[in-house]
Amino acid sequence: MTLTLIIVVVLMLGVIFVNGWTDAPNAIATVVSTRVMSPGRAVRMAIVFNFLGALVMTMISSKVAATLSNMVNFEVEGFKGGGNMALIVLAAAMFSIVLWAVAAWSFGIPTSESHALIAGVSGAAIALGGYKGINLGEWGKVLIGLVISSVLGFVMGYATTKLIELLFRGTKRATANKVFTGGQAFGAAAMAFMHGAQDGQKFMGTFLLGIYFYKADLVSRGVDGNFVVPFWLIVVCSLVMGLGTSVGGYKIIKTVGMDMVKLERYQGFAADIAASLCLLFSSLTGIPVSTTHTKTTAIMGVGASKRLKAVNWGVAKEMVWAWVLTFPGCGLIAYLMSKLFMQIF
Repeated sequence: MTLTLIIVVVLMLGVIFVNGWTDAPNAIATVVSTRVMSPGRAVRMAIVFNFLGALVMTMISSKVAATLSNMVNFEVEGFKGGGNMALIVLAAAMFSIVLWAVAAWSFGIPTSESHALIAGVSGAAIALGGYKGINLGEWGKVLIGLVISSVLGFVMGYATTKLIELLFRGTKRATANKVFTGGQAFGAAAMAFMHGAQDGQKFMGTFLLGIYFYKADLVSRGVDGNFVVPFWLIVVCSLVMGLGTSVGGYKIIKTVGMDMVKLERYQGFAADIAASLCLLFSSLTGIPVSTTHTKTTAIMGVGASKRLKAVNWGVAKEMVWAWVLTFPGCGLIAYLMSKLFMQIF
């Protein structure tokens, strides 16, 4: 059991690291592409604000962590609470997520680690106890989040750009660039903050599941019955995510910030602010959304505000296919790996 827990913890830290490596760069893609910040400076800023986002938002509301930890039920088929099989399939899920994310990164395609996490733990739960291991009520929040991250991100990106163009109509380009240089730095910090708030909580909730399966008494619960996220876990998740971001992710930055739409500084600001507001709303209401979907659809909305041809729909199409395939693809891999892990361990 102890060895299985160690494997789960290592794989979970690996997933968080990969999230910082392949997903967090989305938050700083626009500020790098418009040359407001160098990649190195933007990464350092992202590390700080990812940590602050995970810390502050968890203290305000840990609803996203609760949604993730309640989404699946591993306490089936006789494997109650700290069942070893629950730990084994959770390890398989984490392994599958790392495989999926690294494969997508190698092609420079920004996948959603959030949806990979959801698909992975769901596939593992089905492998262990069938479809009754899935909490359809919590899954409904995921589908709502998918709509929010896609539709609302696009609409808000479009509307925010139009509003800025209206407010700054007649302003000299040099003056506007000065304003939005600082504005975009703020917007990128807000995006990094909200990335930590959303994705940090998702991984914390799953991390606590692993500890609970090992020994239920090690996890505290609030009056609402949900896991209480300890401070040390916030620190660990934030630091590992920041380490992953520092490793790089320029492929993702290039795809999101440069290849899909050519952005001016005010447009980069619009995309960051629009996406940040969507993520804030989702975090406060406990809806787990994809920071990748939200940011990229906001950029599409910004591009479309000028004209539809301003968006490289070929790149957008590749992203959409990656998003569509994440649920069945990562879920199937997790299911098969869970079956394999149960035979090996």
